[in-house]
Amino acid sequence: MPRILGIDPGSTITGYAVIEGDASLSARVIDCIRLPRTDFPTRLGLIFSGLSDVIIAHQPDEMAIEDVFVSRNAASALKLGQARGAAICAAAARGLAVSEYTATQVKQAIVGRGHADKVQIQHMIGMLLGVRGPLQADAADAAAVAVCHAHHARTAGRMRVAPTDTGRRA
Repeated sequence: MPRILGIDPGSTITGYAVIEGDASLSARVIDCIRLPRTDFPTRLGLIFSGLSDVIIAHQPDEMAIEDVFVSRNAASALKLGQARGAAICAAAARGLAVSEYTATQVKQAIVGRGHADKVQIQHMIGMLLGVRGPLQADAADAAAVAVCHAHHARTAGRMRVAPTDTGRRA
């Protein structure tokens, strides 16, 4: 399985995690990029450069990112979309394939139901990845996206090699 970079984008804190997507699931790094209170274009540049540095340091094969959710605050949703764009550009500039997952898909993959809270996600990620101690919420969310992608990739891999009704491989 590949090494996966998971991203929880944000305009003030962007969480990231790099995991080994093999059967045992292990974390290489779970952390955040904390952005200073500065103009928004500068923060977008810092997301891009910070994630570029993570990609260079940890050499992931793929990236998974949380999809935009519908927000009542249009300005916040727009900023989140722009932060996602900076993260996706960092991955694309390094040739990484990018997969997107909704918050519900991530929660379902980690906790088993789509309406889990942040504490449940943090607890399960700690258990799944063998992380001791508290996890910062954005970093745990990024790790959850990476684990979700690992689960989906395994399932898709099994489906691709499953025999069809005619006995041929799909």
